[in-house]
This record gives sequence, structure tokens and C-alpha cells, in this order.
Amino acid sequence: MRAALVALVCLLQQPVPPQSTGGTPPVILNGRLDTQAAGSNLASTVQRLVAAQTEPAWIGYSVPALTRSNGDRACCGGDHWISDGIVISNGRLASCGLEPGPRTTRTENEPRTASPVRLEGPDTMVVLYRVEEKAVQKVRIFSPDCELDAGGRAIHWLEGVSPADSVKLLSSLISGTDRLRGGAMVALALHREDVALPVLLTLAKQDPSTKVRGDALFWLAETAGRRVVPEITAAIDNDPDTDVKKRAVFALSQLPKDEGVPLLINVAKTNKNPAVRKQAMFWLGQSKDPRALDFFTQVLTK
Repeated sequence: MRAALVALVCLLQQPVPPQSTGGTPPVILNGRLDTQAAGSNLASTVQRLVAAQTEPAWIGYSVPALTRSNGDRACCGGDHWISDGIVISNGRLASCGLEPGPRTTRTENEPRTASPVRLEGPDTMVVLYRVEEKAVQKVRIFSPDCELDAGGRAIHWLEGVSPADSVKLLSSLISGTDRLRGGAMVALALHREDVALPVLLTLAKQDPSTKVRGDALFWLAETAGRRVVPEITAAIDNDPDTDVKKRAVFALSQLPKDEGVPLLINVAKTNKNPAVRKQAMFWLGQSKDPRALDFFTQVLTK
């Protein structure tokens, strides 16, 4: 009941942000917002802002994103694209908190905006970089119609950011800490497919880090599905690291069952690596698909 209420509130109360090629900033509460042009070199602009900070701050912009058919929004869920949205506590709506500590709250009846209601999922996303100690420490994404409580911090909003420049900047952060890599990978993967897919493919095939290759394979399955099956199966067959092979098997398990289950059965039957075959069998068991049960029956009756 509570989950349904949260989803309903997120759907009915979120405003439609103004559409602009410049990237209109979200509603910011409890923060200092300044807006400037991204310029012709996004990385240089971000580096300049990072170097100028004497206290923690945020740098953000808006870019076109994958359209989620189920209307999911990245509201207050941290670094993950989810549908739960706004947090409800004691009958009050809490804005999405960027910093630790209490958030700005409103009563449920308090109007958030006079803008029309969005019935479809947003086609853009807000990408935010937390800057501290002269470096980017974290990347977060939000739906453009989420109110953000900045916790008293400055937010430097960049207008006119191109998707290609955004992907290039995020790619440069992939080799950072696990926390930074995770947020950067999610943000990169949720860019519009024509700019994100080639980069994910390159990371999956060529990145020296096993974690990066495995994460890229997962997001390829999540965002491109059947069109990247050859790349996923190639990683299972050819990647030199067993952990990456196992992540690729997991990526197959994230495909729709009509596509993923036959591929998993083939891996379980034919792959030369016993750890990979075991992983395929595990995810087949989790699928509870009749074809998987038939396969297990054949194995056990031989």
C-alpha cells in the first residue's frame, strides 16, 4: 500500500520542467545556484570549476536520456534509476537530499508548482558531480522533475552540454574509485543510446579493469538488449578473466526470458569453463522457466 502511494505521489505531483535546449535546471531548495554556459569544452569547464572550489559543491547539467517505457524516474533513490521517487515521512513530502542531514519538507497539500502534470517518463536526466578536495568524488543522476535539496551547498549549472561531451567526461571518471566508477557508469549508460552504446561496447571489450568490463556488459544488456547479444556471448567465450565471463552470464539473465533462457542453456551445455557453466545453471534455476526445468531434467537423467 505504501509503495503504491509513493508511486502515485511521484506520478501526480511531479511537474513538467520547461523544455529548453540549454538544459533548464531542476528546482533547487536550500542551495546557491549559479548558471553559466558549458562552452566548447565541457571537460575544461568542469576542471576550472573543480579547481576553484574551496568547499564541497555540485556541478550539474541536463542531457537527453533513454526513454523508459514504464515511466521510471530517478527521484530520491541515490545513484539508481527507480520508480519509488519522493520519500514520505509522517505525512510530509521530502525533497531529494544531495547532502547528509535533514531535508526540506512540505505538507502533502502544499503545491509544488502550477506546471502541468507529466504522464510519460522524462526524456532527459540531470547529471550531478559532487566536488570536494579539488576533485570529483561522486556522480548522481535525477529525473529533471525532482526537487533537489542542496544542503546549503553551491550548485554550478552548465547550459548547452552536448550528450557526446557528457559521455566523454563520464568515461574519464570510470577509472576512479568504486563509488565514482559506479555512478559514472550508470549516468553514462542512461544517455541516449546513439552516444552511449559505442562507448559501452568499447569498455566491455577493451578496458583493462575486469570490474569495468563486467559493469559495461551488464549495462549493455539492460539498455540495448538483443542487439548486443553477440558482444555479450563473445565476452563469455573470449574474455581472459573468469569473473568477467560470469558477469556476462549474469547479463544474459537480465534479457527477456524468451531471449535469455535459450542462451543460458547453450552456455551451460557448451562452455569449456566449469565456473561459467555453473553460473549459467544458477541463473537458469533463478529463472523458473519451464525450458530450464527441462534442461535440468535432461542433465539429471543422463
